[in-house]
Amino acid sequence: MRADLFLDHGGPDEDAALRLAPDCADLPFTLRAYFAWKLGLAFAVRPCSRAGAGRPPRCGEPSPMPRLGGGPAGAAGFQAFANGTLRGHVQSAGGRTHPDDEATDLYPVPLTREALPPGTVFADPYGHLLVVAQWLPQPAGGTGALIGAEAQPDATIGRRRFWRGAFLHTPDTTRGGSGFKAFRPVTIGADGTVTVTSNAALRGGGGRAPFSRQQYTGDLDAFYDAVSGLTDPRPVAPERRAEALIAAFEESAVRRVKSVQNGEEFQRETPRVIPMPEGARIFQTKGPWEDFSTPSRDFRLLIALDTVRGFPDAVARRPAAYGLDGTSPEAVAGVVAALRTRIDEGLRTRRFTYPRSDGSPQSLSLADVAAREAAFEAAYNPNDCPEVRWGAAPGSPEVATCARRAPAAQQARMESYRKWFRTRTRPVD
Repeated sequence: MRADLFLDHGGPDEDAALRLAPDCADLPFTLRAYFAWKLGLAFAVRPCSRAGAGRPPRCGEPSPMPRLGGGPAGAAGFQAFANGTLRGHVQSAGGRTHPDDEATDLYPVPLTREALPPGTVFADPYGHLLVVAQWLPQPAGGTGALIGAEAQPDATIGRRRFWRGAFLHTPDTTRGGSGFKAFRPVTIGADGTVTVTSNAALRGGGGRAPFSRQQYTGDLDAFYDAVSGLTDPRPVAPERRAEALIAAFEESAVRRVKSVQNGEEFQRETPRVIPMPEGARIFQTKGPWEDFSTPSRDFRLLIALDTVRGFPDAVARRPAAYGLDGTSPEAVAGVVAALRTRIDEGLRTRRFTYPRSDGSPQSLSLADVAAREAAFEAAYNPNDCPEVRWGAAPGSPEVATCARRAPAAQQARMESYRKWFRTRTRPVD
């Protein structure tokens, strides 16, 4: 979905006064609403509950976006809807409703290129939403990519390539349904009554992405293999795939630099202790903690590390998926051993820098990040200095510039929550 195609679509300076700052849940809905406003299409949004014990989120009645004209007046009306009704209704659980539920804004689609155009939403099981932005075709001898756009609570907008370490999913629908979803078509009557299209009507497609439960019928490997088959319809050599995974892991680490620095800048401008929520609310809350802490990002970073480290084992389990069908077990074992060496080398040679408390640059390799795995289980607190948030060892020269630590009570709570990160079993809201 390219919003710039509609810049001033309804008249000169139509977009000049727009002020929108969507977070991760708001972004797909804001883009969809913008698209609907520009083209005069119907759009509505529902308020939804959080998931409970064995209970998926449920949604209430839809609130329609009023018919808006073009020009500055239409833009003012759109901004009021986007920053009012839309932001008031939308939260991440609304993307994780049960696949069969029809009182929803989104519905699951099949894993085909035709059903996953730009604008398709991806909801992960833990409260993060992305929107499909672009498909990059597979070049000869290389890898293609599905690119998703995401917003963060600190108002940054970023891009992620699809891989196991960034697009998290579970086939389990006990507490809702994650995965790729399309906006459910609606019509709005003259009296404002909203009529939604049923799942049965959507099964046939009819020019729209069809309703499908494909994403929930297999295991995780089946899900990721299916999407990888769309990005790379031709076999990819294991070495190429390993390089792509290392590059994606590097992107995750580099993106974290900005997030940590945003928290540091906030502390410089407003020096105070940011209250830390209790329990699972560290992942979903409001205010400065949501804006500047990184528990969700760090949880995904650890899963990304698992994905990179575990890739040789994945090749050993399913050699045919990597073009090694018909290869002898001894030859496959040689490829796997070479992959381990290649990954270790890639982690050692790829480097990035972050600013320490005194502003001096600190260089880290991806191997350093991997070696600090345990530290990243409790490195998300914005009340800690950057050195601690990047896992610097106590007493090391790197941590010597640290000027701030989280209160002891917060550190104790982080220790009690460490098990979620260590076992990669984050509680679902």
